[in-house]
Parts: sequence; structure tokens; C-alpha cells
Amino acid sequence: MTQSQQLSFSRFSAHKLFPFTQKPNLSFLTEMAMSSLLSPITPLPLSHCKLLLHSPLFFSLKQQSFLTLTNISTKPTKKIKPRRPVTTQSKGSDESVDVPDRLISAVCYFYPFFDGIQYGKYVITQFTAIQMLIQPLIPAIRVFKSFPFNGFLVFLTLYFGVVRNSSFSRYVRFNTMQVIVLDVLLIFPDLVERSYNPKDGLGLDVLMSLDSTVFLFLLVCLIYGSASCFLGQVPRLPIVAEAAERQVP
Repeated sequence: MTQSQQLSFSRFSAHKLFPFTQKPNLSFLTEMAMSSLLSPITPLPLSHCKLLLHSPLFFSLKQQSFLTLTNISTKPTKKIKPRRPVTTQSKGSDESVDVPDRLISAVCYFYPFFDGIQYGKYVITQFTAIQMLIQPLIPAIRVFKSFPFNGFLVFLTLYFGVVRNSSFSRYVRFNTMQVIVLDVLLIFPDLVERSYNPKDGLGLDVLMSLDSTVFLFLLVCLIYGSASCFLGQVPRLPIVAEAAERQVP
């Protein structure tokens, strides 16, 4: 046994003989640890392990680690609430929507139809039924087309005067936003017609089919949207309904 181990063992024996007269201190435990490191590696006796376990230093470290684990485990976690999707719905019966709101919403659906009436030049000349359907609207169409910026002025009026105006009901603002999105989509067939204008052949047939499809889509949207608004229901147009839903608060 080395000299440092003998010194540690003598102090430990003295403490065992007089347990109530002297308490283990930090310097004593430090000497024991240093002597164990300097001496060859030997297994620590059971009595030494018990002494270390009952020391104030070990108890304070144990208590501190327990408090740290307790604070981590008892920390409240935030619950993430699922977001509700925003939907536009009517209030159930036909009497749930006011008559002025129905009229304003129904009239708004004429705006994209008037703005895209030029796409029906092939269909209107071929079908007399469509000519009879469009005949009562010719005076209003002429007034709308009389000034080149009428479409843009109507767009600004509907967007800032109706959609962004909280005095109107959400029913009116949603239908107006659908009309605006539908009119904005007319930019794409207009670009195609300006960049690709064949005079005959297969290209002309493709262009006629495209223009007729756009016109019929606008006509169906006009009939469906206006009729639904007159009945107090909420028309949801394909392609544009989701975009309008996101823009209406």
C-alpha cells in the first residue's frame, strides 16, 4: 500500500471510530479522489462507496440534477390549434340573403360577359338562339364598349368600392370578387389572340374553337351566377371560386 493510500485509510478509520464528533468535509473527499488517481487502479472498497454516497457534495449534486429534470418534465407544451378553412355559405333558406344583396351580386356577373363579348363573334353568327338571347343586352354592351377604359374603371370600382368595403355583406363581396377574378382570366385568351392570328386553315379552326369556348364559359357563368344570386344561393364558379375565397376577409 502506498503512502497516500495509508493516509486516506487512517483518516477514514478515525472517522469510523468517532462518527459523531467529526463530519466528512470536502477537502477529505478531494484527497481521497486525488490519491485514487495517483495510485494504481484498484477497486474502491464498499465502505468508501457508502461514504461518497452519503457525502454532502454528492447529495447537493443529486438534488440539483433532480430539480433540473423536474423543471424540464413539468414545462408546459403549447397546443397547436388546427386552422379552420374559410368557406362561403348561404345562411340556409332563400330569405336569409337580403334582396338588395341579391340584385347587386347578380348584376356584377354581367361585367365579365360584357368584357368578353368579342369572343362570341363566331358562335353568335351561327346560332340564332344565342342571337335572340343577346339581343336585349346590345344597348348595355354598346355603352360598355363605347370608351376603351370602361372595363378598367369598372374593375377599380368593384374592387375598391365593393370588395374592400366592409359596409357590404360578405355575400356581395365574395360574388364581386369572383367576377373580378373571372375578368382577369380573360387576359390569357386575349394574349393568344394577339400573338396568334391565322387567316385560314387549321390555325383558324383552333382559334375559333378557343374563342367559342371562352364565350360559352362566360355565358354559362353569367346564367348560373345571376340565377343563383336571384335565388339567394352562393354560386361557386370553377377555377375562380377558391381564388376569390382567399381574397375576401
